[in-house]
Amino acid sequence: MKIGILTGASSGLGAEFAYRAKDCAGGLDELWLIARRTEKLHAVEQKISGCRVRCLSLDLADPASFETYRLLLEVERPDVRLLVDCAGLGFLGNFEDISAQNNAAMCDVNIRALTVLTALTIPYMTRGSGIILVSSIASFAPTPRMTVYSSTKAYVSSLAKGLRAELAPRGIHVLAVNPCPMNTEFLEIGKITGNSRAFARLPRCNPAQVAEGSLRRCEKGRGQYTPLLFFKFYRVLCKLLPHNFIMHFSKV
Repeated sequence: MKIGILTGASSGLGAEFAYRAKDCAGGLDELWLIARRTEKLHAVEQKISGCRVRCLSLDLADPASFETYRLLLEVERPDVRLLVDCAGLGFLGNFEDISAQNNAAMCDVNIRALTVLTALTIPYMTRGSGIILVSSIASFAPTPRMTVYSSTKAYVSSLAKGLRAELAPRGIHVLAVNPCPMNTEFLEIGKITGNSRAFARLPRCNPAQVAEGSLRRCEKGRGQYTPLLFFKFYRVLCKLLPHNFIMHFSKV
């Protein structure tokens, strides 16, 4: 049975991946949708046709969820053709103004959960499978007032590059996606909307187009995807110029 596994699938970009993932890798038999909010997961499930859906209500900030996931893989022994690590958390504010709990939560979800779930899943993947790690344009350079978030996403981008090299001999594709701001509830949860004039001026990308473009590029074996020309240019600048200079413009 060919399956796709998606985290953060209850809303926003994760939900858009869920709506489109069934046609990947020649067609999937089942999707495993992972998120904390059960009702929203089932709402996404209702919009998916032509593929079985299994909703897994797991809080990825809780390490106990990893054991639940590990045992499920062990019992089912699925043929995982697609893994999309989309679950993410970000808060706006100076480092010292964000609670220690929220700073830790960003690390738990963006780094620890992504790393553990990917490690647990890879043994069930074979040639032609794909992994999509959702990073951010914030990974290109440190982002003052989103310091922890940008640091966690730098980890995600680096992990994707390393995994891509390691898994290439096995024919498993790894794609890092660097979305720009999107009009999703991520902005509300992170207390970003209305609290950053710089952020408000940035171009937005469409979650549906990002998901579709990411899945297409993963199947082609691409290594990185940054939507919108404006942010592609920003990515190049971050490679060419010192980050101490870039941070004058990256502050949100």
